[in-house]
This record gives sequence, C-alpha cells and structure tokens, in this order.
Amino acid sequence: MSNTHNTSESQDSQNPQKTHETHKRSDSGAAHGRPGPMEVLRQARAQLAELTGMVAETVSSFEQTEDGWLLEVEVLELQRVPDTMSLMASYQVELDPQGQLVGYRRVRRYERGRADAHRRGG
Repeated sequence: MSNTHNTSESQDSQNPQKTHETHKRSDSGAAHGRPGPMEVLRQARAQLAELTGMVAETVSSFEQTEDGWLLEVEVLELQRVPDTMSLMASYQVELDPQGQLVGYRRVRRYERGRADAHRRGG
C-alpha cells in the first residue's frame, strides 16, 4: 500500500511553470506597498482634477522626496479663442508615499501662447 498524497507543494514541484507564474504575479505590484512613478502620476492628475474641476494637461516636474512625491502640474484654467490666449496655471502638488494628494497650490498663471520670461543680467 503506497501513500500518494498530492499536496500543493508536490504539485508545484511537478509544474515549475505554475510556480514561476505565481511569483511573477506577486512581484508585479510595487515594492513595499509604494506605487511606481507612473501610478503616482496617474493618481496625482486624477485627484487634482477631482478637487479643482480642471483637467491636468501635463506634468512638468516630478520628484520623489523623503515625505512622498512633489509634482508641478499644468492645467487649463480658462479656455479662450484663439487657444493661444487660454489661461494656463502651474500647480505644485504634494503626495504622500502611497500617492495620495495631501496638498496643492497654484504657483503660476500664464497665457498658453506665452513663453517664460527670461531675466537679463543687469
């Protein structure tokens, strides 16, 4: 009489492909519960839009800090015709390490068609 139990461990050793796929799926999330940069960008844009009612057009600055993330996001504040006269704004957005918005403030407002003013020495 033989004892042939088919435990999950013995099944995994018989099917290394299955074991690899299981580990691969568990590694697909961000390490240590922190979202990756792309997920942070998506969350920041969505959260800012929900709070302000304005759609984020671009992220012009992005950095990871000791306290989370710091972004500068460009939004359309007032649409005008022609489009080059529309009012844009830059918002500084702070996120915690998990990508949740903890604060924002407008740091600049400008017409879409205007370049940044360059100061000359003197």
